[in-house]
Amino acid sequence: MNAANPWVPQAPCDTGCLHAGTDPSGNRAARAWRITLRTAALLILAPGLPLLPLAGLLGPGRPHVQRAYCRLVLRALGVRVTVTGGVIRNLRGVLVVGNHTSWADIFAVGAVLPGTFVAKAEMVGWPGLGQLARMLRVIPIERGSLRELPTVVATVAHRLRAGKTVVAFPEGTTWCGLAHGRFAPALFQAAVDARRPVQPLRVTYRHRDGRVSTAAAYIGEDTLGASIKRLMTARFTVAHLHVGELLLPDVGRRALAARAQAEVTGTTSTTNTTGINCITVTARHAALAA
Repeated sequence: MNAANPWVPQAPCDTGCLHAGTDPSGNRAARAWRITLRTAALLILAPGLPLLPLAGLLGPGRPHVQRAYCRLVLRALGVRVTVTGGVIRNLRGVLVVGNHTSWADIFAVGAVLPGTFVAKAEMVGWPGLGQLARMLRVIPIERGSLRELPTVVATVAHRLRAGKTVVAFPEGTTWCGLAHGRFAPALFQAAVDARRPVQPLRVTYRHRDGRVSTAAAYIGEDTLGASIKRLMTARFTVAHLHVGELLLPDVGRRALAARAQAEVTGTTSTTNTTGINCITVTARHAALAA
């Protein structure tokens, strides 16, 4: 936990995790060529960012546009998307919850279940992504402020009642992908209050051979620029999304959070690994990414 704000979750992930899950990216010439091609692709897609909110004018066609754009952005970054699990139901007012590894999760989830995201408040100030966040009416959450939490929960509940899909990451922070954190129950209260279902979604980044990759991870003291560069220099990355069983809000928020966590990570454990390099708990969590 954070010493100043002990209620704020903090993952034990560090650079050791990144080295453990990242493959060599080839020689300097190969990396430079890869970055050049992917940067060019991103520049071609960039003008579409300001137009993305206008997809709402398309009515029923909006989700298709958002999914297609998110997939194109991921392709430009060298990431392919695969989906397994349950059927994605065309329901209104669903709270989508998943594990959190990277800024790229926004595009990975958006490629399958586009919606409004609950994201840390500082993201609104990021170049490029911050502009997109504001235009897409991202719900900002200040993790260090318990006083603002009821307002965030009320906002999420209001959007769910209005038939909007809201995406949240209940771990409260990013993990490297080799291990996972506990799902905090607070945001699940919005689903209970609005009486709307919860859709668990697991996001796993993998190498071509199926091993878990940390190329997309954004953890610890990592910078956004370093994380983007690491992903863009990786040879090949797969964002694998597993759709869990749709959960009805027929229990309290804590039980609902535990059920969602079991669907996403395969465990309801609340073991505190704070202060332990997550490589030491990788064996314990290896089955979660399978």
